Amino acid sequence: MMFAHGFGCDQNMWRFIYPAFEAEYKIVLFDHVGAGSSDLSAYSYKKYDNLDGYAHDIIEIANVLEVKDMVFVGHSVSAIMGLIATDIAPELFKSIILVSPSPSYINDEEYIGGFDRFEIDELLESLENNHLGWSMAMAPVIMGNSDRKELGDELSNSFCKTDPEIAKHFARTTFLTDKRDILQQAKIPSLILQCSNDIIAPVEVGRYMHELMPHSKLVIMNATGHCPNLSAPEETIAAITSYLHGS
Repeated sequence: MMFAHGFGCDQNMWRFIYPAFEAEYKIVLFDHVGAGSSDLSAYSYKKYDNLDGYAHDIIEIANVLEVKDMVFVGHSVSAIMGLIATDIAPELFKSIILVSPSPSYINDEEYIGGFDRFEIDELLESLENNHLGWSMAMAPVIMGNSDRKELGDELSNSFCKTDPEIAKHFARTTFLTDKRDILQQAKIPSLILQCSNDIIAPVEVGRYMHELMPHSKLVIMNATGHCPNLSAPEETIAAITSYLHGS
């Protein structure tokens, strides 16, 4: 069971989730190149200019560890990395859990991604001009759960620890990606976990993905915000366990 973290985070974001599955699965945790305790010198602006570079890393980790029948759990942008990886190497995967996913953050005619293009441009410009200020302001908004300040503080600290130039590049790769075209060809059984109130990935996104992905199940959680792995671990564990056990 491989866990992949989202933008501005690291593997520590899964600390409340993965222990629940240790008895049943071999657990694989990692930091994306450019995040957490990874080797920053290995970061390639060319390779990571699109999500395919990260998807190939996921496949490489699985191959090196000789992982078979993998359950992949990806949060936010890593959910889409996982989908790309299943398209490239479906033989490695048994199922894929998509936590707060979005194939595109930009509204497009009938598609509701959550943001107009000018809003994404403003977000990226703000990050470009003031990485620390952006991190301190945006992290609590992304986390939601304003009554639990410690959650927003944790995400802020995680954002702030990320190398500013890598954060800016990863943000562009994340927020300008449009991978709606791969949804209909998804071959691997999947669970879409969507929070009931998420400013980054609205409920409409989960419904859109579910309609297009032929082997998917959608669960709208009571949890709010974009990081249920931190804000609602019990509900997240319960939803994943129910799906894996076929109930």
